[in-house]
Amino acid sequence: MAAQTVTLLKKKRGLHGLDRNNGWDYLIIGIMLLFMAVCIYPFWYVVIGSFSDGQNYLRGGVYLLPRVWSLQNYMVTLVDSRLYIGFRVTFLRTVICTITHVLFTSMVAYSMSRDDLPARKAIYWINMFTMFFGGGLIPFYILLKQLKLINTFWVYVIPGLYSVYNMIICSNYFRSIPSEIHESAMLDGASEFKTFLRLYLPLSAPVLATIALWVGVGHWNAFFDSMVYTTDRNLQTLQLYLYKMIKTSEFVSSADMGYLPSEMQQNVTSTTVRYATIVISTIPILCIYPLLQRFLTKGIMLGSLKG
Repeated sequence: MAAQTVTLLKKKRGLHGLDRNNGWDYLIIGIMLLFMAVCIYPFWYVVIGSFSDGQNYLRGGVYLLPRVWSLQNYMVTLVDSRLYIGFRVTFLRTVICTITHVLFTSMVAYSMSRDDLPARKAIYWINMFTMFFGGGLIPFYILLKQLKLINTFWVYVIPGLYSVYNMIICSNYFRSIPSEIHESAMLDGASEFKTFLRLYLPLSAPVLATIALWVGVGHWNAFFDSMVYTTDRNLQTLQLYLYKMIKTSEFVSSADMGYLPSEMQQNVTSTTVRYATIVISTIPILCIYPLLQRFLTKGIMLGSLKG
């Protein structure tokens, strides 16, 4: 009887589970397609703007495809030395800060996952307190200045070494690993650090990849700390460069533009060059995100529900 019911439902709903006699299914699909279009179109609009002739784009009416295709916006963007400085700083910041954050936070999480840690509850509640209360921007700036981190690359690395939220996620995951693994490692004479490095880290790839994705995307998109804590042009991140172009109407410098033909300089505008810069700065994260996306849901669920 159950098999016949399943067969009838399959025939009624078709191959993809769509109920052909239920108008609500079509309504839901229509709403989801509309929502998808609303999410995708702003990025698509930036893309077509980046491939449009600047002067022609200013006339308006460009919605789906460029009226006049042009690569000059990208050519102008790619001769700006500030773009390469921003890419270099952002790339180094993302890689170094992600690795150090995951390593340091996971070490604290491993310690917090052990029941024999002295004063474990007190340390836990001190950590929780820092999640909800902070000193504010000005005291934090004064602290960084006293530590001589202002206008150095380490101002990106050291303040972001640790996150209480990520520690809790990672610690819960560590606690879900069978305690027999830890006991057998101790019987074999392994130290706590060796146990953490050789056993717990390899077994925690999903949650560590999830944390790495969060931290990496955060550092790639960060601009505020670069704007507040640095004044050196060689420490400017890519997103700060993009922010200046969009918010302060800062355009490609005349020294950089001087290498281009005068006709090309006349056919581009600040708006279309901004669009080209946005597209270029988005490409790396679009390439990396799908590689780690499969860990995202699995890691956060295991890290938050098990413990």
